Amino acid sequence: MKPAQIPLNLTYRTASGRDNFLVAPPNEEAVTWIDRWPDWPGNFLMITGPSGCGKSHLTNVWQDQADADVITLDELAGLGIDELAARATRPLICEDMEGAFDEEAFLHLYNIIKETGSFLLMTAKAPPAKWPITLPDLRSRLGTVPVATVREPDDQLFASLIIKHFSDRQLAVDPDVVQYLLVRLERSFDEARKFVKRLDAQALAKKRKITLSLIRELLKKEQG
Repeated sequence: MKPAQIPLNLTYRTASGRDNFLVAPPNEEAVTWIDRWPDWPGNFLMITGPSGCGKSHLTNVWQDQADADVITLDELAGLGIDELAARATRPLICEDMEGAFDEEAFLHLYNIIKETGSFLLMTAKAPPAKWPITLPDLRSRLGTVPVATVREPDDQLFASLIIKHFSDRQLAVDPDVVQYLLVRLERSFDEARKFVKRLDAQALAKKRKITLSLIRELLKKEQG
């Protein structure tokens, strides 16, 4: 597949003052759920997907939209019921829910949110059914939470992301540059943006155009 032939007909969306991101098949299910808020069938949503696939970007969008607060698993372990109730007066975000955590405290938080009509947006690499939960009541409740999966960018989306970030910086590059990066960069939304930023800085510092030679130099430098 040649990047020059990839149609840039994907939807660009501004995330409330944050960087733009592309809405495409790998993330459109989660974006649809975010857009539906507060018209969720329940008070909870779980967004799953591998690292770097854009989960945090979507939670940032919802945080601005819902005026939500972030509660970490470490914070959760140290809070009593009254403190949990105070935190749940605002919509909450709890990210990176992998591994062990204070299940009793989380169950209390879940019940408080359910009773008060607040909201909780969670993220994890895998859905709750695959978590090592030992508390039956919590496992049962989390089993009812809608799960929206964000997948890694496919070739078309990742190539379009690379092209878009060059375009945002008014940089024109040859199709072979995009093809070269397509198979060498970490396949994530964040890495596409960050690498183009680093490459632009390198080109400015060396007063050179962006070419395969410059990219090879930067990749060699970063890979040690």
